[in-house]
Amino acid sequence: MGTVSDKNWKGRWRNEYGSLLVITDDRDGILRGTFETALGDSAFAGASVPIQGLHRGPCAHFAFSAPGDIASICSFTGLLREGRLHAAWHLVSDEAVKPPRPGAPAERLTLPWAHAVLTNSDTFVREE
Repeated sequence: MGTVSDKNWKGRWRNEYGSLLVITDDRDGILRGTFETALGDSAFAGASVPIQGLHRGPCAHFAFSAPGDIASICSFTGLLREGRLHAAWHLVSDEAVKPPRPGAPAERLTLPWAHAVLTNSDTFVREE
């Protein structure tokens, strides 16, 4: 069973890669705040993007979209246990800037469906 502190989502949360989730509002089952990725090759790199989400007890979900002109959207769904937010994420991007083949210069490419979706998981820990 979750503890009372598990139900307070507000604060700064950092994952194992250094990305930062800041939750500024958790009233009425709604999450609001910002997300900053630490990954330089992400469509979200270099920006603090607004998040919107939901929570119920130790369960949470939040999502955000990329700034700029490459259409990308990401969502995290997770569970808070013992001070750690374990979350699976799904990223969908219409395009990417990368080499079309090994040794070629990077260019903007429309991604085929099989390469447009990424899924993985992260663990966030609240910063004191």
